[in-house]
Amino acid sequence: MPDFKLLPSGIADFRRIRLENYYYVDKTAWIPKFELVSSFLFFCRPRRFGKTLMLSLLESYYDCKQTADWDMLFGGLWIHEHPTAERGKFQVMRLDFSQVTGTIDELKPMLDSYMDIVLNLFAEKYEDMYFEGFASEVKKMNKAKPKLTYIAGMAKKYGNRLYLILDEYDNFTNTVLAQHGEAVYRTLTHADGFYRDLFKLFKGNFDRILMMGVSPVTMDDLTSGYNIATNITTDPWFNQVLGFSEPEVRAMLDYYRPLSGIELTTDEMVEQMRPWYDNYCFAERSLKTDPKIFNSSMVTYYVNTMLTLGTPPDSMEAPNAKTDHTKLRQLIRLDTIDLYRRGIVHRIAQDGYIYSRVKDYFPAIELIKKENFISLLYYYGMLTMTDIYQGEQRLGIPNNNVRRQYYDFLLDEYQRASDIDTWDLKEAFRAAAYCGEWRALFEYIANAYREDSAVRSAIEGERHLQGYFLAYLNMYQGYLTAPEVELNHGYCDFFLMPDKMRQPDIAHSYIVELKYLKADATDAEADRQWQEAEVQIRQYAEGGRVALLSRDTLLHLVVIQFRGPKLLRLDCVG
Repeated sequence: MPDFKLLPSGIADFRRIRLENYYYVDKTAWIPKFELVSSFLFFCRPRRFGKTLMLSLLESYYDCKQTADWDMLFGGLWIHEHPTAERGKFQVMRLDFSQVTGTIDELKPMLDSYMDIVLNLFAEKYEDMYFEGFASEVKKMNKAKPKLTYIAGMAKKYGNRLYLILDEYDNFTNTVLAQHGEAVYRTLTHADGFYRDLFKLFKGNFDRILMMGVSPVTMDDLTSGYNIATNITTDPWFNQVLGFSEPEVRAMLDYYRPLSGIELTTDEMVEQMRPWYDNYCFAERSLKTDPKIFNSSMVTYYVNTMLTLGTPPDSMEAPNAKTDHTKLRQLIRLDTIDLYRRGIVHRIAQDGYIYSRVKDYFPAIELIKKENFISLLYYYGMLTMTDIYQGEQRLGIPNNNVRRQYYDFLLDEYQRASDIDTWDLKEAFRAAAYCGEWRALFEYIANAYREDSAVRSAIEGERHLQGYFLAYLNMYQGYLTAPEVELNHGYCDFFLMPDKMRQPDIAHSYIVELKYLKADATDAEADRQWQEAEVQIRQYAEGGRVALLSRDTLLHLVVIQFRGPKLLRLDCVG
């Protein structure tokens, strides 16, 4: 075994991490807080924020069968010096519904089979706390429901306390919702639906329950069957329980940096990661009090690359931290409201934010409501809380990693309606980045927009024109294409900032001002608008941030003017 702690990439087993000398970010100080709030908890976070590892931690802490390993598992952690009275007092039943997969016809038998296996193993594990033959009695029953009822009854008889830990509680129901629509979904979660029926059994049969998932959609539809849980998803007390704080990120970097041979300082690495992995907030009352949270999976990806290659990753986009695009796309297209939901995604991609209020619960049938769909994007990690304005929460794109996902979504939408040659576009990008030959790049995108009548019929207008340019400008990995960047008391439409970490030899950067006129606008109106654009873009270039953002490149000020769908004028004014 090496004399340093291994990096637990992709490992969410607390016991394995502790016994096999993996690096662990100590989250045990949150255990007493879970106990103080309620015996029955419900908690949502986006994928890959550490939910499964937290549940594994709690399983090891409360499981009466793991108390003999207390010092090995928890020595050196906060909770070892501050144990609660509940430590090691439960028989823990842990369910993971991500294990239940299959077609719609296979889901019920798959769930029954999974529950059967878990209950049989539970009975074997804890048989010595009941009576000889207890496991055999459980196995004789051929249905999960009577098995669970029997186990719960025997636990009460023998004075045993049960703790249910349920991971990915919403996994297969959200899949059904995405793939089969609301009607099939309701058969699972309403009336005598088998999934709702299972949740009825949980109530009253366990002393403690903690359920974790991504979204609260299923939970709302099951409320009448399981209505005892306290939702702590947006509770400020638990804002930072998952993900990494900046001090936790710095401690990890300080530990691994000497082992990697990397020349960057911890400060430099944190600043590299911040725009890509940081900026999550999950509680309104924490906006002014708590520092923002890093995505733990993304940070681990960075550190793993640093260890294996001795350099930061070539791409800051963490492959294993991307949202499930297929599932998100299916949710957007659910039923007959495809265009409506796409419009919300377009607006967020173009503006970088939207005003709404995160809903704690919402049933599947109400996903058609704007605020519920926006909330769903928040729960998927595609939005985060950034501010409060006139009583509404400002929900923004948290970082560049997620922003790329929005742009990829737009690009997919446009490319389905267009046969734009992306190979030629990439050649135009390289010419602009390295040779300063910018005209071909912008003309290429402008001509594609003009010819893309299917896209224009749905999205023609200034903001949607910006979205079109934004999607294609973000194809090139050498630039961080930021919309609406504040420069010298104004907001430019686009700033093509060179990504020097990825391509350090880029020689040219661009501020772009995109102007739109209605198709019937006069030449005089076009001239006035152009003159105003020249004044604006030159003012942007005089700002103090420009020299820093352009990073020793030659800066070009490009104005692009459209009249209707047609490019009217394109020029560099500085």
